[in-house]
Amino acid sequence: MVKQRFRALDITYVAMFAALMAIGANATSFITIASIPLTLQTFFAILAGALLGSRLGSLSMIVYTLVGFLGVPVFAKLSNGYAAIMGPTFGFILSFIILAFVTGKIVEAKSKPTLTTFFIACFVGLILNYVIGTTYMYASFKYFLGMEDLTYLEAWKWMVVFLYKDIAVTVLAALLCPKVYKAVNKTSKLTSKPAA
Repeated sequence: MVKQRFRALDITYVAMFAALMAIGANATSFITIASIPLTLQTFFAILAGALLGSRLGSLSMIVYTLVGFLGVPVFAKLSNGYAAIMGPTFGFILSFIILAFVTGKIVEAKSKPTLTTFFIACFVGLILNYVIGTTYMYASFKYFLGMEDLTYLEAWKWMVVFLYKDIAVTVLAALLCPKVYKAVNKTSKLTSKPAA
């Protein structure tokens, strides 16, 4: 097993995407639908996984989440802290870690990922984001916030408006990835596969 170490550049990439997540969480979060803020986080989380790989991509999302838990107002609507766990959007925050890891794994499976690879990876990430996030949102509203009559189907209906936006940004992410991927991976060493 090859021991991999973080370089200054790897740490920079992780910090950059954690910061982009904070910006994406709040740039448009004043727009809300059914108490769910409209954000650009899915876009940046998908890019983190596709461009940085499974380890650095998911690590950047972990850093973002931990920074929010430590009290920095990086979550949507400049919120923070462990109270977010009980909120309806925590499932989406959790999903960013998983989607970045899985998206990165799909890209890493190809030695020379194509545009098709990036489209598959990005849309698998989007699906994970919605399944995990919407399921948690439903549970939060129903069991934590007292909306006992809410059905799982209704929770998904709320997400349709967001889905149009997220499909558009996922397509954009997939189109951007091939141009940026080569440059990023020439300089970043920390991937799932050790260098030859």
